[in-house]
Amino acid sequence: MLIIPAIDLKDGECVRLLQGRMEDSTVFSDNPVAMAADWVNAGARRLHLVDLNGAFAGEPVNGGIVKAIAEAYPDLPIQIGGGIRSFETIQAYLDAGVQYVIIGTKAVKEPEFVFEACKRFPGHIIVGLDAKDGKVAIDGWAEVTDVDVVDLAKQFKEAGVSAIVYTDISRDGMMQGVNVEATARLAQECGIEVIASGGVTNIDDVRALANVADSGICGAITGRAIYEGTLDLAEAQQLSDELTS
Repeated sequence: MLIIPAIDLKDGECVRLLQGRMEDSTVFSDNPVAMAADWVNAGARRLHLVDLNGAFAGEPVNGGIVKAIAEAYPDLPIQIGGGIRSFETIQAYLDAGVQYVIIGTKAVKEPEFVFEACKRFPGHIIVGLDAKDGKVAIDGWAEVTDVDVVDLAKQFKEAGVSAIVYTDISRDGMMQGVNVEATARLAQECGIEVIASGGVTNIDDVRALANVADSGICGAITGRAIYEGTLDLAEAQQLSDELTS
């Protein structure tokens, strides 16, 4: 199970939002490429990038920074989310050296877009599902729908997505601990590998997820915890390797 550092991009800087609110951001670095270097040096085997401006604009805004990070680490798998609403955007990111493209809101509003994306770009498509109390949230968490997250995830298994990034939005950035039960249940029921996101706060959260990784959890994204020092990336990856190898 990979421990995946998150680099959230806003106005060219590396930030973290509190529960998805753009006005509630903490700047951790004004040099995201250097930040990526820090995580690679600490043993990261994959990076999770989010174009926050892009998520709200509906098209890439920080694409140049994403490309710079991909060029700096050509052998490192990078996954990017935020504002991916067209095949042209997917193609541009793959051309820039990104390995996986995460489709979020568009996947919920137009599931057929995911099916077509998987046909055009097999092995490169991840779906990002954000949920609160088991219901899917969209548009940067501005709206919680009546759609059940497990039911929607099952549709994407048929499409052939590589993984699902699952965020429990009641926990994200709140340092409250990860929702292990909901994450494991989603992985078991949908039959797609799940990357946990939201609430990975300390080594106990890593241990709890690793202990149920055989349900289909292949990774855990962590952001605020590794920036604020409540989780050590190298230690977390070592523990995960020991428990899931």
